[in-house]
Order: sequence, then C-alpha cells, then structure tokens
Amino acid sequence: MNPSRHDLRVSGNTGAAIRRWRLLGLGLLALAGSAMARQPAWADTPARRQAAAQALQALNADLLAHASATLTLERWCGTHRLASPARIVARRVHDMDKPLPTRFRQLLGIDDAEPVAYRRVQLACGDHVLSEADNWYLPRRLTAAMNERLDHSDAPFGKVVQPLHFRRRTLDAQMLWSPATSDTAALPHLLLQHHAVLYDGEGRPFSALVESYTDEVLAFPAPQGAATNAGG
Repeated sequence: MNPSRHDLRVSGNTGAAIRRWRLLGLGLLALAGSAMARQPAWADTPARRQAAAQALQALNADLLAHASATLTLERWCGTHRLASPARIVARRVHDMDKPLPTRFRQLLGIDDAEPVAYRRVQLACGDHVLSEADNWYLPRRLTAAMNERLDHSDAPFGKVVQPLHFRRRTLDAQMLWSPATSDTAALPHLLLQHHAVLYDGEGRPFSALVESYTDEVLAFPAPQGAATNAGG
C-alpha cells in the first residue's frame, strides 16, 4: 500500500528531528569530551592536584600584586595560550541585581542615599570564562563617559576606569579548593575568590568587588613532570 501524503509528511518531520537530535548529541559529546580531557590532566593523581594548586597560587599572587584583575587575567591567558588573541571580554549578565553588602557600604563610606550601580559579569578569554564577578560601584565618582560605557557596553570595568589611576585593596583572598581536601578526578567550578575595594588616584573608594575564579583558569595542559608522576 502506498503511503498517504500525511504519512510522508510525518516521515519527513521525523527524519529532520532525528538529524537535529543527532547533531545535538554530537555537540554534547564534544563538550563532555573537552571537559573530561581537561579535568583529569590536573586532578586525577596527587602529583597533578599539587601542580594545580601551585598554578592557582601563582595566579593568586599575580592578582594580589596588580590593581586590575582584567589585565592580570589577560596576561595569564596569553602566557598559557588559552586563546588567540589573548583578550578579556566582559560578558554582562543582565536583569540581575544584588544589594550592596553592609560591609562594603561601610568601606565605601556612603549612606543609604548614595546611588550605587551593580554589574554582574563573566570575564572570558576566547571560549574560557575565567572569572565571575559582582561589582558595586558609585556612578557619582566616575565620569559621565565612563558611566555611559558601563551602561551600554560589555567593556571590562577595569579597562573603563583605568584613567582614574586606581589602586586595589584586597580584603581577603580565599582558596576554595585544595589538593589536601580533594581526592577526586574533577576540580570544582570555583577555585579562588577575592573580595576587594578600588580607590581612585585621590584615595576615594568607588567600587567593591567579589571575584570568583573558575576551573577554566587551568584550561591548559598540566606540566609534563606532574603528568608523568603518578604520586601515590
């Protein structure tokens, strides 16, 4: 019996759906394969976990030594060849707001009447999201051009406010992962967190930050010595 026109239409739709699912499945497999290929390179032996901790300590020291996390991550990206060109882009997370924590309000020296702007961004180098940041800043202490750019672009905050010749005061730097407390073959998503306040060239605080650094900062091969030493 010849199939009806309705049967042919259903068959065509089914074939298209199968092709879409097949492409989706291949994409998911590729993503999973990429994650699996990176994670064990750092975390599946004691020696590799120790190498990961040393790399994080080096990044932490570099962040603490410089005012701009954006420029520090850009250097890190270039040194470890995470992307070409090694350029940090701030991916804005829109329609999200968080109240300014009381601790930061006191450090910024403001009362409840002072306007505070909030920005949630992911700092990415190529395909790698290296940092997720909460940023509260005081628009009255920035120029009109800076506020305009922050409101209507994805430019990194550190680059926008660079003309202020700002300095950074890190309040605390916390390692969120340690090889001493982990024996799994996977790193957690967040590895390191900083709380900081930025001051302009006249010493006035104008921004408070919570920066969380992800496992993507280690999206490069583990050192050869760590890869061959199984540890124990």
